[in-house]
Amino acid sequence: PGNSFGSNAGGGCRRSCFAPVPPRRVATIDEPAYRYDGRVDLDIVQSLVKSIELKDRSTAAHTWRVVLYTRALAERAGLEKPLVERLCIGAALHDVGKIDIPDAILTKADRLTDAEFDIIKTHTTLGHDRLVRMGETDEHLLGLVRSHHERWDGLGYPDGLAGESIALGPRFFAVIDSFDAMTSIRPYRDRIGEDAAELALLELEAGKGTRYWPEAVDAFTDLYRSEQITWILHYFNDDVPVPDFGDPS
Repeated sequence: PGNSFGSNAGGGCRRSCFAPVPPRRVATIDEPAYRYDGRVDLDIVQSLVKSIELKDRSTAAHTWRVVLYTRALAERAGLEKPLVERLCIGAALHDVGKIDIPDAILTKADRLTDAEFDIIKTHTTLGHDRLVRMGETDEHLLGLVRSHHERWDGLGYPDGLAGESIALGPRFFAVIDSFDAMTSIRPYRDRIGEDAAELALLELEAGKGTRYWPEAVDAFTDLYRSEQITWILHYFNDDVPVPDFGDPS
């Protein structure tokens, strides 16, 4: 792919990179906009996500929040609808490899040992390989599942990819995944809400050019500051009601 969301090379982008666009309603994965023509149909996607939830309850709400963030950021980038849909399916399944991680490691409240963390890291390739065995062939979906822990500086995993060798989807999903992890309830952290978001944005800014693709950090921060995605922050994170998804009148 090119070096920005605005590149047509592998990106299917209709507009210049992150040009301002009108706010759009953010759909959920089981709405008609998410009808998917790939090998892995939505019934299977839902079953896989439920399997992940049963393994790790903290992953359940995280899965749906990152789908919503992914759709918002991909639409903000002007990606073509079929690519947006594939990336959203990839976002829903990004942790599918955790199904094969031992429960004792996956749900451990204490700090992981180096050996245990090495096992956790295999969820990227385990998820990718599971989907391939199921007949999935879409490179965008598979790439997001496999490469969402790669880093812009090449120090990520599983393949040590760097810069533009990282596919488009994983480049911006790394920002989304990290932001949600830093702003959601976990066994080792209970800080959520706007204060947590501000700290998370600072962490993302500090990681530009090392952990994260700078353009993705800037775009995500802009979306947050414009209050187009702030409601997602509370989705299943506390008792704030989910907003009305109805079309604006």
